[in-house]
Amino acid sequence: MDLRKLKTLIDLVSESNVSELEITEAEGKIRIVKGGAAMVQHFMPMSQPVTHAPPAAQAAATEAAPVAAVVPVEMGHTVKSPMVGTFYRSATPGAKSFVEVGDAIKEGETLCIIEAMKILNEIESDKTGTVRRILADNGQAVEYGQPLFIIE
Repeated sequence: MDLRKLKTLIDLVSESNVSELEITEAEGKIRIVKGGAAMVQHFMPMSQPVTHAPPAAQAAATEAAPVAAVVPVEMGHTVKSPMVGTFYRSATPGAKSFVEVGDAIKEGETLCIIEAMKILNEIESDKTGTVRRILADNGQAVEYGQPLFIIE
């Protein structure tokens, strides 16, 4: 995507009431999320080689969006949060986590707990596979639809 177009999109999100913007084009998908600082996620199809911009373009990008971060594509099935709440990896503090990276899991197995309004909700896997990444930290507040786990 053209750096000028990316900077324009970041500026539009920063100056508006929009908190998140996602655009899909032929060359990939871009997601801009407004928080304390704007964050840009650029998802490229894996079949495309990653090319590096010339130094002048890199300098322009650094000046244009100093708060932008590029996040690589996550391969595998993403388990997302079904609710807003607090993410916990175990049933009680100090207890063994439900799953660790590299664990083989089955569909229906508990992955974590999300506490919402003083109710502990067990989040189960909707796919059999292997846990490749855990994307939330213990005790972290999570949003509806936020990616929690990558399963292959």
